[in-house]
Amino acid sequence: MPTIHGVNASPFVRKVRVVLEEKGIAYELNPVMPFGQTPEFKAMSPLGKIPVYEEDGFSVPDSSVIAQYVERKHPTPPLYPANDESFATALFLEEYADTKLIEVTAPVFVQRVINKRIMKIEPNEEVVQQALSERMPPVLDWLESRAPDGDGVVDGRVGIADIADASPFVNLEHGGERIDAKRWPRLAAWIARVHARPSFKKLIEEEKAGFASVK
Repeated sequence: MPTIHGVNASPFVRKVRVVLEEKGIAYELNPVMPFGQTPEFKAMSPLGKIPVYEEDGFSVPDSSVIAQYVERKHPTPPLYPANDESFATALFLEEYADTKLIEVTAPVFVQRVINKRIMKIEPNEEVVQQALSERMPPVLDWLESRAPDGDGVVDGRVGIADIADASPFVNLEHGGERIDAKRWPRLAAWIARVHARPSFKKLIEEEKAGFASVK
C-alpha cells in the first residue's frame, strides 16, 4: 500500500489524495509538516516540499510528478486526456493552479488558519485584503473565462486540471472566503461541482473536523 507523506490541509497533498480517491487506490497518510523535517524525509524530498509518494521502496516527491506517475501505473479511470492538445491544456491548467492560483489564495489560509488558529499569531488582515481585492481578481477572471458549463474543464471530463484548480479553493474556504458567485458565476459553479464529488467531499469534511478540534 502506498504512503503519502504530508499534511491533509496542503493543497498539493489534497490534490494527490483526490487522484488516489478517484482511482480507488487505498493508501496511508503519514503526517509530515512542510517545515522542521527530518533528514530522512529530506532525503526523499530534496526540495523539502510535500507531498512525497512512497511504495515498495520507491519514493517520488512533487504533486504533479506523483499524479502522472500514478496515472501511468493505474490508467483507469483516466485523469489525463488522450488527445495531445487536450493533454497540454490540462497540464497548463494544473501548473496555473499550482503556481498563480496558489500565490493569490495562500495568504488568506496562511494568515487566518495557520497563523491565527495553529501558530496563535495575530493574522495580518492587510495582507488578506490585498490578496482578495488586488491579487486574486485577475486570476479568477481568467479562470472564469475557462470554466466549463459541464463537469470537466478539458473535453468535458473531470480530470487533473479540475482537481488541481479546485484544491486551492478548499484552503480559501477554510480561511473564511468563497468565490463571489455573482462576479464569477461559471467559476463558482464549476468549483462547487468538483468539491461535491465524493473524492473531494470526504477530504474536505476530514479537514474541517481537524480544524474544529484545534482550540
